[in-house]
Amino acid sequence: MRPGTEAELAEILRSARAPLAVRGGGTRGVAPAGDVLETGGLSGVKLYEPGALTLVVGAGTPLAEVEALLAEKGQRLAFEPMDHRVLLGGEGEPTIGGVVAANVSGPRRVQVGACRDHLLGVRFVDGSGEVISNGGRVMKNVTGYDLVKLMAGSWGTLGVLSEVSLKVLARPQAEATLVRRGQGAAEAVADLCRAMGTPYDVSGAAWLEEGAELRLRVEGLAGSVAYRAQALGAALGGGLELVEGEQSAALWREVRDVAPFAGTAGAVWRISVKPTEAPGLLEALAPHKAGAMLDWSGGLVWLLATGGAQAIRAEVDKLGGHATLVRGAGDATVPMFHPRPAPIARLEEGLRKRFDPRGILNPGLMEGA
Repeated sequence: MRPGTEAELAEILRSARAPLAVRGGGTRGVAPAGDVLETGGLSGVKLYEPGALTLVVGAGTPLAEVEALLAEKGQRLAFEPMDHRVLLGGEGEPTIGGVVAANVSGPRRVQVGACRDHLLGVRFVDGSGEVISNGGRVMKNVTGYDLVKLMAGSWGTLGVLSEVSLKVLARPQAEATLVRRGQGAAEAVADLCRAMGTPYDVSGAAWLEEGAELRLRVEGLAGSVAYRAQALGAALGGGLELVEGEQSAALWREVRDVAPFAGTAGAVWRISVKPTEAPGLLEALAPHKAGAMLDWSGGLVWLLATGGAQAIRAEVDKLGGHATLVRGAGDATVPMFHPRPAPIARLEEGLRKRFDPRGILNPGLMEGA
């Protein structure tokens, strides 16, 4: 099923008598049970005001189309969404609705926030076939912000997005990355956290176990970038290599898309913990670890693992974090999402019953959550 209008989408949901698997571009390797409902027909730009930094677009619009449109005006989606095709080896075409539904946010989250922080409004159809509009179309007219944020990261279990309104930002004139090699995780995280505490407006803070490589990014006007990169390097004791322009951008696409794990064997986990706890977590998971990458100055741990799913989640539980199984290495017995504490699980179940009383939207996808 591929509705071409919001009205068609509403009619499909109202008349549905069986579970529906909501799919945008099909790039995230998620395949819930049910008849496939594709959102690609709900595409097109509804409103773009570069001067107001706002964009309203159909949820099924390809992400590449959105990014190309913004680039023409020297703008971008500042939250830097990941392209899952690199890690998962998939095809398809990522859609902006899929990005919002999964709250996909890249390395720049440490500076500008997540996808949900750039959402101004949404239109969606809930599990009863009711069309719901929430939020605004411009930054000065945002209402109902909590419901807008609720849809970001709901993975299509509360409703099917038909339209999203986003805040966009100007592309920087220049960018530069400071690179230091030969650091272990503990030493690197200490430097990453120190860098984030400086006034130099760091927009990327990562460490790759492969090559033991620390990376720090600054962006903005050319003169400002040159000054801040030099000052940041000095604040970290010097000895860092400076990479600029397209070479710098390539380093962060690699981090954004978790490229070091592409084409490898094993499960891939996306783990959120306090930045300073990341080195200890990697040490505790050493028996299962085949590779690691840290983003958000250590707050986001990408782990390449050979088995040990229960041990991984147990260690993450000790730290009060959560671990999402992004690539399962063929083990269908391990749920994708980290089990929620009972109070949160009850709240989420209540929300799903309110927005999807028949349980037809992506059933089982949040199982274990």
